[in-house]
Amino acid sequence: MTPINKPLLSFNQKLLLSVVALFAAFSLCFIGYQYQREKEFKVELLNTKLQDYNARLHEEINDSSNIENALNGFIKRHKLKDLRTTVITLDGKVIFDNQKKDYNHIGNHLERPEIKMALESGTGYSVRRTSETTGVSYFYSATLYDDYIIRSALPYNVELITSLKADYHFVWFTIFITIILTIAFSRFTRKFGMSIARLREFTVRAHRDEPLGMDMEKTFPHNELGEISQHIIKIYKRLRETKEALYIEREKLITHLQSSHEGLGVFNAEKKEILVNSLFTQYSNLISDVNLQSAEEVFSIPELQKITEFINNAPAKPGNQERRLSLNIEKNGRVFIVECIIFQDLSFEVSINDVTMEEEQHRMKRQLTQNIAHELKTPVSSIQGYLETIVNNPNLPKDKFNTFIERCYAQSNRLTRLLRDISVLTRIDEASNMIDMEKVEVNSLVQNIINEVSLELEMRNISVHNLLKKDMYIRGNASLIYSIFRNLMDNSISYAGTDISITIKCFREDETFYYFSFSDTGVGVSPEHLNRLFERFYRVDKGRSRKIGGTGLGLAIVKNSILIHGGNISAKNNKGGGLEFVFTLAKN
Repeated sequence: MTPINKPLLSFNQKLLLSVVALFAAFSLCFIGYQYQREKEFKVELLNTKLQDYNARLHEEINDSSNIENALNGFIKRHKLKDLRTTVITLDGKVIFDNQKKDYNHIGNHLERPEIKMALESGTGYSVRRTSETTGVSYFYSATLYDDYIIRSALPYNVELITSLKADYHFVWFTIFITIILTIAFSRFTRKFGMSIARLREFTVRAHRDEPLGMDMEKTFPHNELGEISQHIIKIYKRLRETKEALYIEREKLITHLQSSHEGLGVFNAEKKEILVNSLFTQYSNLISDVNLQSAEEVFSIPELQKITEFINNAPAKPGNQERRLSLNIEKNGRVFIVECIIFQDLSFEVSINDVTMEEEQHRMKRQLTQNIAHELKTPVSSIQGYLETIVNNPNLPKDKFNTFIERCYAQSNRLTRLLRDISVLTRIDEASNMIDMEKVEVNSLVQNIINEVSLELEMRNISVHNLLKKDMYIRGNASLIYSIFRNLMDNSISYAGTDISITIKCFREDETFYYFSFSDTGVGVSPEHLNRLFERFYRVDKGRSRKIGGTGLGLAIVKNSILIHGGNISAKNNKGGGLEFVFTLAKN
């Protein structure tokens, strides 16, 4: 077994490192964002505190007539350490500063950032700006009122820096959560990565067509990916088994084709040989005037020109065009049927059948039917003899006269039935493709037959059980379907005996066929006769058959009519006595 190369890092290690890196990047961004927010919050809190102080100063000024005395008095009462308070007019002139006695000489403050903000939005602040007056860095907070601006400032010293620092508890919390999630995800990725590793091992072995081993399915963890992987392996194993089965079936097919009784050649779209059996080579050489060196040369035979043109003109895409062509070829005293079938990929199959024997058998059957028709002169001669006797003996006794007339009538009926049955068989044999098809309801047709023979049934004390369901439709020839059930009925009435019952039923159906049973409880038939019941003019009891007046063609008509409708028929004796015919009829 070829070893499987393992990468430096397994899939779960790569996945874990990727997720940890992603978590770390997220945590750093979160910490930076939260740190900035915390600082801004502390600054805003300090600004709010100074704004509140400014508001209280403003109230004190409004309640006093002397601004400077009022401010000094309020600052003394509410003294904040190192707090600097400044009052500035709207044009930027300083009119009070508690830390500068000569504040009248302080420069204009309109360009100070906090003053500009206050003039624009009502309040403003500035973090760590160095005063041009004192040279000390302050945190400024200014508030705009109707006639002036009050500004408070605290020195930006160590104490203020400490108070403005962000709270670092959220940093440790974020690191703790990241570690917990990393541990949890490492456990998850370990199982996930194990499934991926096993799946990778499976795909490599499958690609190399190596055996998987009996425990491959059991090595996957019990998670969703493990279950999916197990299903994939099961599907692969089924496909492998199917492939092996198809290979076996292919070998069987090739063996069957080599031993087939028809010549078969399979070619690709370029007319190159894929599979050719020996009979194909033999038959193609019988058709050809020269010996063929290869199977591809069959397309140069003049007799197969239509097949070659049919293949050359085949459309690239399947459509409504016919993709099957059949030819009859007579050559060197033989008759061949050559058939070509084109598949969707434009590969095709050419089959050659030697039907010389079948054609000869058909010819003999037709000749036999003609000879039999010729033999029908016997009842005609009988009728003629009886009539001549009557004509030549005017004084013939009345009882003999009636006897001769009855015999003439019986022979004429027999002759009529013979001619009718022979006509039906000839039509089936020679013009089966010309028979009209229509929608036939079987139950009502059988019921009509029962009504037609009701007198004969009553005379023989025969009961008929029609168990066919209503609305059972077959697309076929109504006359031939009638012949099937009528001849079976006549056969039972004539030969099964008296005091019996007849049962007609459909015991099964599928998408294509109805399966019928026509049985009676009569005398049955000896086993040696069962396989010959459907032969033309075959009689189990020749003397009794002629006495009854049967033609010997009824069951032959039944069989051929069923074959025309895509079915088959067989006969068997019932265990309880009687004969049963089992047959199928195609629905369409």
